Amino acid sequence: MTAVTTAALAALTAVLVRAVRSDAYVTDPAALAGWYAVAWALFGAAAWALRHVPARLVAPLVLAGSVAVAACGLVAEPRTSSDVYRYVWDGRVQAAGISPYDHVPGDPALSRLRDDWLFPRGPECERPERFGVAAAAGRPAAGPDGTSAAACTRINRPSVHTIYPPVAEGYFLLVHALSPADARHKPFQVGGAVLSVAVSALLLAVLRRRGRAHRAAYWAWCPAVAVEAVNNAHADVLGVLFAVAGLAAVRAHRIRGGTLIGAGIATKLLPAVVLPGALAGVAAPRPREPDGTAGGEGPLRRSLAVLLPAAAVVGLGYLPYLLVSHGSVLGYLGGYAEEEGYDDPTVKNRYALLRLVLPASWSQPAVLVLCTAVVAYVLRRGDPERPWRSALLVTGAAFLLTTPGYSWYALLLIALVALDGRWEWLGVAMAGAAKYVGGRAVDDSGLLGTVAYALAGVVVLAGWLVRRRGRGAPEVTAGRGPRPRPRPGIPRC
Repeated sequence: MTAVTTAALAALTAVLVRAVRSDAYVTDPAALAGWYAVAWALFGAAAWALRHVPARLVAPLVLAGSVAVAACGLVAEPRTSSDVYRYVWDGRVQAAGISPYDHVPGDPALSRLRDDWLFPRGPECERPERFGVAAAAGRPAAGPDGTSAAACTRINRPSVHTIYPPVAEGYFLLVHALSPADARHKPFQVGGAVLSVAVSALLLAVLRRRGRAHRAAYWAWCPAVAVEAVNNAHADVLGVLFAVAGLAAVRAHRIRGGTLIGAGIATKLLPAVVLPGALAGVAAPRPREPDGTAGGEGPLRRSLAVLLPAAAVVGLGYLPYLLVSHGSVLGYLGGYAEEEGYDDPTVKNRYALLRLVLPASWSQPAVLVLCTAVVAYVLRRGDPERPWRSALLVTGAAFLLTTPGYSWYALLLIALVALDGRWEWLGVAMAGAAKYVGGRAVDDSGLLGTVAYALAGVVVLAGWLVRRRGRGAPEVTAGRGPRPRPRPGIPRC
């Protein structure tokens, strides 16, 4: 099976290179969606074949494949997102000694920091479709008073303040400081590749101890990693690294785990959804001592050991920016939530699955109730030895309930799938990609997203039913045969 796995992995990288080098997101999104579908199919085949590879070869193959998949994202400029150009700008602004939260990119006060790459002229503005998504994002850059301050810019939403938390801003500044002059977007892509391989290595370190090294391929070889973490260079991958490290550490050292998760939250906010996983089982009844008293630490103390360090990291991260900024360090966060429809249940693309069975006005209360129920379940019934399982349940449920349209959000979900092994949740990540890319090829992107998320939910439910029925079946470990169940009455050493 080693040869089959290698062949599938080679085919996967070839397809990814073809997809990344294409500008079909602008010219032919249906074709790009097709290439993505092929890449996901090859990824599934490679991950399945890996389960039958000899155990000694699994880790080296996963790591080599991670490097190859990450390299696929480096072969072209960002294709399906222009977020990286804000990263470049925020790093440049900070290097000039200015808070990134104080000025919008179109503010004339920052005109001295502009160049012809981020603020292009000529044909890139006149015919942006020729230059892919980067130039297609070009639009008038309005100043704070609404007047036009520049012809056009690659930076999306140039008339609003940055939205990124402090650790992400520190990362932007670090990449800028380490980048050669005129390196443009490439250092962030390289940074994304390095971080994605680092996540693969961390997953391998955690999973090898449990004889589950093959699961790391769910992250290492996933097409979304090449596209979103590397080619589009989304900072989410840094948040994923912190979240995975935090969940791995929290079992043995809650303070350290909380600190790392806090760093993830201060990178992209989304990793906050893994906090209930880090607290899994905290509300379960405590075992009793022989004298009848409750044993172990109380739930409040256990919770604070995680939550206080996480909050401290977020607060300390924002503190330097609070001291030097003249405006709000939350930036466009509120406006972004409004723009995406999280505060408006009538927005067609939001809460799509709930809207199939409930009136639109009930969607937000239903999300709150259902998310609270899931969190309460993992706090009481979650396994503290496997915090990633509870984190996956909370994160996956949140995705199915809110049906986000940006495919890079799912990077965190993919890493949790790798930790826990419940591959059926990968369908949720595929649904996000289908909605984001495939939605451009159809008349009703909302309908496509609803169907994709509904199918993903069905797959998750089917996986749960299959696992529930197969709980007594022998367990199979990559590179080994099935583990026989012990016979009744015969002690097992």
